[in-house]
Amino acid sequence: MGSPEPATASTALLTDHYELTMLGSALADGTAERPCVFEAFARRLPDGRRYGVVAGTARVLDAIADFRFTDAELTQLEATAVVDDATLSWLAGYEFSGDIDGYPEGELYFPGSPLLTVTGSFAECVLLETLVLSILNHDSAIASAAARMSGAAHGRPIIEMGGRRTHEYAAVAAARSAYLAGFATTSNLEAGRRYGIPTRGTVAHAFMLLHDSEEAAFRAQVDKMGADTTLLVDTYDITAGIETAVRVAGPELGAIRIDSGDVGPLARRAREQLDSLGAKDTRIVVSGDLDEHAIAALRAEPVDAYGVGTSVVTGSGAPTAGMVYKLVEVDGKPVAKRSAHKESRGGRKSALRRHRSTGTAVEEVVWTTAGGAPEADANDRPLQIPLIRAGRAEADLPTLDDARQRLRRGLVSLPWEGLKLSHGEPAIPTLFH
Repeated sequence: MGSPEPATASTALLTDHYELTMLGSALADGTAERPCVFEAFARRLPDGRRYGVVAGTARVLDAIADFRFTDAELTQLEATAVVDDATLSWLAGYEFSGDIDGYPEGELYFPGSPLLTVTGSFAECVLLETLVLSILNHDSAIASAAARMSGAAHGRPIIEMGGRRTHEYAAVAAARSAYLAGFATTSNLEAGRRYGIPTRGTVAHAFMLLHDSEEAAFRAQVDKMGADTTLLVDTYDITAGIETAVRVAGPELGAIRIDSGDVGPLARRAREQLDSLGAKDTRIVVSGDLDEHAIAALRAEPVDAYGVGTSVVTGSGAPTAGMVYKLVEVDGKPVAKRSAHKESRGGRKSALRRHRSTGTAVEEVVWTTAGGAPEADANDRPLQIPLIRAGRAEADLPTLDDARQRLRRGLVSLPWEGLKLSHGEPAIPTLFH
């Protein structure tokens, strides 16, 4: 499954200071070992979004498996007096031994969906809050944005190319989430190595400027990569660039890329020019500050593929999924926060999604397990699966390709209004049973 951090990095100090404060206090007063249930969920979707996409679950499981306080972390905590000796001793033996259930990657979610249910002692569960939320909030935000872009592209491939627009490790996780949500390839080679994602890339304007002429640059690229390469034609004049590209590569030129300007009209004129030059099979790739709205606006244009960077790695305006991690049960009894606008619902929960006989989703039903499951029929689909039992990941968990297929099926099941890019309510309501 992998994680976007360097292989030598420990995940233990991804813990937040206040989590260790709670741990130390609970150890001191004897409440640390009380059996508890925590849940990760989103109170609401980002403004205007109609669905969310679960991503990052596999990375969470990997991070938990690696979550240990080594001598280096313990020395740091001791030197900075973050914890007392008793807490330090407890951390030295930390290893999560509880259970986790959750929505598999690629599943859609809505407000209140119990995305991750973590069961164990208070001490071992509370330490995971920052770790869980940092991964799920980031990856789900990227996947949710990428799914909207993939839908807007209407089957045309999208290349993820946002590595220069985010943190170097976040770029790898973002490429994974974008691929999960339907992007065809990434330019990030580490994401390709780590997750098996197909990689693609062409040259930047620097390569064009390196050469004494545009023709020389094209010729160097074609000589090395073959005529099926993608030539960047907008460094100087697009019309002249296309003419030169076809002259150098011949009518079998693979593709041209337009990275600036009003790409819709430019793509139209480029298509006409390519056809007139006999390059009727040459594809047109456009990039440059595209998001789902820009992609949708280009649907009628002769564009064959898109390159998307900044908007996808920043969640297209919603860089976090807004998930929280809350204690919902202690010693088998429900507990709940009552603060205004930040209420939580007590008790361990599970969920199913109801569908019409046609396959269209109509509602998400969430219930407390202590109260019993609602009556189900053949069109209902349970949403949570076992992820960890007694501290160990379950065998044969869904793969990244499984997640891609799951999301594809989920989006097909939404009412058509749920796929709109305009602001609106969640695609299906959440019913608390």
